[in-house]
Amino acid sequence: MSRSRPPPLVTGISPNEGIPWTKVTIRGENLGTGTPDLIGLTICGHNCLLTAEWMSASKIVCRVGQAKNDKGDIIVTTKSGGRGTSTVSFKLLKPEKIGVLDQSAVWVDEMNYYDMRTDRNKGIPPLSLRPANPLGIEIENFEQLKMAVAHLKRQANKKSEGSLAYVKGGLSTFFEAQDALSGASNTADTLFQEVLGRKDKADSTRNALTVLQRFKFLFNLPLNIERNIQKGDYDVVINDYEKAKSLFGKTEVQVFKKYYAEVETRIEALRELLLDKLLETPSTLHDQKRYIRYLSDLRAPGDPAWQCIGAQHRWILQLMHDCREGCARDLTGTPGLHSAVSDPDSDARPPALGHLGHTASLKRGSGFQSGRGDAWRYKTPQRVAFVEKLTKLVLSQLPNFWKLWISYVNGSLFSETAEKSGHIERSKNVRQRQSDFKKMIQEVMHCLVKLIRGALLPPSAAEGGVRPGTGREVKAELSGQWLAHVIQTLRLTYESLTALEIPSDLLQTIQDLVLDLRGRCVAATLQHTAEEIKRLAEKEDWVVDSEGLTSLPCQFERRVVQSLQSLRGVLECRPGEASVFQQPKTQEEVCQLSINIMQIFICCLEQLSTKPDADVDTAHLSVDVASPDLFGSIHQELSLTPEQRLLIVLSNCCYLERHTFRNIAEHFEKHNFQGIEKITQVSMASLKDLDQRLFENYIELKADPIVGSLEPGIYAGYFDWKDCLPPTGVRNYLKEALVSIIAVHAEVFAVCKGLVPRVLSRVVEAVSEELSRLMQCVSSFSRNGALQVPGPPLCADDPVAESPGLCFGRQSWKAQPGFVLVGGSSGRRPTSFLGWAVSTVVTVPQFLSS
Repeated sequence: MSRSRPPPLVTGISPNEGIPWTKVTIRGENLGTGTPDLIGLTICGHNCLLTAEWMSASKIVCRVGQAKNDKGDIIVTTKSGGRGTSTVSFKLLKPEKIGVLDQSAVWVDEMNYYDMRTDRNKGIPPLSLRPANPLGIEIENFEQLKMAVAHLKRQANKKSEGSLAYVKGGLSTFFEAQDALSGASNTADTLFQEVLGRKDKADSTRNALTVLQRFKFLFNLPLNIERNIQKGDYDVVINDYEKAKSLFGKTEVQVFKKYYAEVETRIEALRELLLDKLLETPSTLHDQKRYIRYLSDLRAPGDPAWQCIGAQHRWILQLMHDCREGCARDLTGTPGLHSAVSDPDSDARPPALGHLGHTASLKRGSGFQSGRGDAWRYKTPQRVAFVEKLTKLVLSQLPNFWKLWISYVNGSLFSETAEKSGHIERSKNVRQRQSDFKKMIQEVMHCLVKLIRGALLPPSAAEGGVRPGTGREVKAELSGQWLAHVIQTLRLTYESLTALEIPSDLLQTIQDLVLDLRGRCVAATLQHTAEEIKRLAEKEDWVVDSEGLTSLPCQFERRVVQSLQSLRGVLECRPGEASVFQQPKTQEEVCQLSINIMQIFICCLEQLSTKPDADVDTAHLSVDVASPDLFGSIHQELSLTPEQRLLIVLSNCCYLERHTFRNIAEHFEKHNFQGIEKITQVSMASLKDLDQRLFENYIELKADPIVGSLEPGIYAGYFDWKDCLPPTGVRNYLKEALVSIIAVHAEVFAVCKGLVPRVLSRVVEAVSEELSRLMQCVSSFSRNGALQVPGPPLCADDPVAESPGLCFGRQSWKAQPGFVLVGGSSGRRPTSFLGWAVSTVVTVPQFLSS
């Protein structure tokens, strides 16, 4: 068999001498690859393999046996290397025996010195000294012994006649022997009393030490428990207690019972300490689980886990109320810190939400400005800051609270031993505690919702209607932007709590609050938009474009659209959320606010139409006229007249009716607003009413002077239809009326071409009606008078139908009031002054050139 390794070589042994059973350390080379490889170890010829302990290839530990040789080599034999050699030797010493009277530092077992063998040639202990040949038969032969036996038999068979005499004669001898033995005993006691006393003391001491050494675990346990508690090694304490309980829990030994009672006292103190630490707040979930497991292992009375859950519930509620009190102190202590944000017109915008572990940004309309750096911290309303702080607090505490309950339900809070022992009882507790824990969660949610409602919603929508902790009514509501920010915060809070798998019915109060805030946000945004619309009148610059419009309708539409865009995120329904418009009350309120926005702008237009001249800003006044017109030019240096303002507002009204209101209605429908038909109908009715009133005012301003000048012009110079001179041309009152109509045409055309037919038809109609009335008042005409009745020759067709942009239609002369006959015998047909006047206005250039 070939060896894979060199043979073992022993190069050292420590110690190199000693008595049998001395523990030695052997060092060398190639001493094997492991315990299975070591097959032989001899020291001084004695096999020490049974006590050998292989440490490494260069070290072996063993004990020296009862070797025959006093000195010898150390031989190691392995499977891989075979029989080895040694360069050192070991000297075996003989143990020295200590005599009975020799002084020794330790007690020596006397049994080692008693030789119980029957070999008489060997030495015997001094205390067992006896005669070497007590019977004196050592030198006799066998025959003499046989004779002696026979003699003894004869003596035994003899009658005991002299036995009594023999006894009486040897009685003194017996007493002397008894005295001798008593004296010897006393002498021995006197000689060895001190030695025996020390022996008894040593025995008792050794027994006590043995007991202490054997049961030192119990005797040292109270002190060890205190030390480990101070160091926080509760696991060690629990393990030692379990061991002591299994060993000495039912002992009847008084000493053990005394020390075990000390252990129980300290364990009871530990239970109270752990329970105090468990109920201490704040505390991490890891520490709570650890303390509950410790108390479970110590079999603490009651239900520490449920006590911890109750303490955490009270702690969360206390934190929420402390947050409210802190907000109240901030409001009363530093009133000017956040005063800037109480103004709903503030341009500050809410920041991005970063405290819930989520990144979410609130979508804004293009008209909203973003926050400027860190300035928002000094502009955030206290109520919004309170909501953020409150939701952050709940999100930091409630997850651990919920996880603690889940661990309580599935039993992971308890150790394996406690699980086996109390599984049935704990299952009963869990079923009983479920309803209690549900009430705890509902109480936390109700407290959260109640505090937020009190902080944000008005008294009609919040319980109590007070700010958190202030006792004062909420005077100013938050703007729509801040309400949207709060809604986003609550939505993220709801999503975080839902991620913990908390039942949705426990979080329904948050959804209800979000729904109310969404409705409040829509209403606040629309109210704020209405306030902005009120101020649009101040921004009217009266700059008219080619279509006769100012920038006011576009500004109005832009403001409304921006407001609706800012509500996009609020109106959007997240999973589990209901529509804002599902409640009839909200629908009616939003519909009324939308109508209010339209009517406020209509009122702004009415205010602008009646604005005094001193309030009109003419610095930016300009017109865009397609063709130069002497009468229609409005110069920038001139101030607007009331008639011009009426025309501009009328033009804006027409644009609102045709475009703006329809576009806004489309945006309302796009954002799922309800009652759009009602909003459109009411708004259109109000707009048409304003348009009609402004139009009547303008017609009154323009037509009344013309109509009023007709009668004085006709009868100027004591004119009489019955007695008048032959006409030589058109009279002045007709010229003045035509020029006035032409001026109205130019004024309307310069502002808005689309209003020309509507305005001129009414002005000419008023003039024709006045002429008709005046002609009907004349009782008779002379020939010359009849020739002067208004109505010059016309073309073959009705000029009204040929007038560009007019839609009066062809009408019969019989149905037109104010018709007069022109030149009875001249062959001219009846015509109307209305058609004639309009034809004249349309042909203004020819009239001016003549």
